Order: sequence, then structure tokens, then C-alpha cells
Amino acid sequence: MDLENQKRVKEFAEKYGAENIVVLLGAAEAEAAGLAAETVTLGDPTFAGPLTGVSLKLAAYHVCEEVLKEEYDANIYEEQVGMMEMVLDVDAITEEMNNIREQCQ
Repeated sequence: MDLENQKRVKEFAEKYGAENIVVLLGAAEAEAAGLAAETVTLGDPTFAGPLTGVSLKLAAYHVCEEVLKEEYDANIYEEQVGMMEMVLDVDAITEEMNNIREQCQ
């Protein structure tokens, strides 16, 4: 997650409260999704951005996680994400996201 997005996420959490923010990620690889999720939950693990040492504990999910897919309009999801989902390792992404959420508890 780039430094500008870290700054925005931090500002939104301060303005609206962490309990009112959900971060929806779309990274193509589990490791990248996990790094972004870790950044917004536990703090920037690269120690480079505004979230260094800041544990916002925001809810973070990947767009392809089954728990979220139930919330989408199926036609829009298919149009916007369906093709990409076929080439993603959704199981690995889901496992990575679950691991980050468990660390945050």
C-alpha cells in the first residue's frame, strides 16, 4: 500500500472511527493482499509510511472472499471481477486474509 493511501486510510479512521471503516482489497496475489491488510490492521510492516507503528485494527477483506461475494450484485461482480477471479488463487488469498484478521484479534 503506497504512502498516500496509508495517509488517506489513517485520516478516514481518525475522522469516522475505525469501527466504521472496512478496507476492501483487490491485490492479485495473496502476499500483496496480506501486506496491505497487515498495514491497515497492525501497522506498516515495512516501516516506511504513515501507518508505521499505528495499529488501526481496521476490518480488511479481499474482493474475492466468499463472505463478501454474498453481498454483491452477481451480474456486476461477474462483469467487474469474474474474469480475474478465474486466474487468482482465491483459496490462498482467503487464507492470508484470515491469518491477518486472526493476528489482529
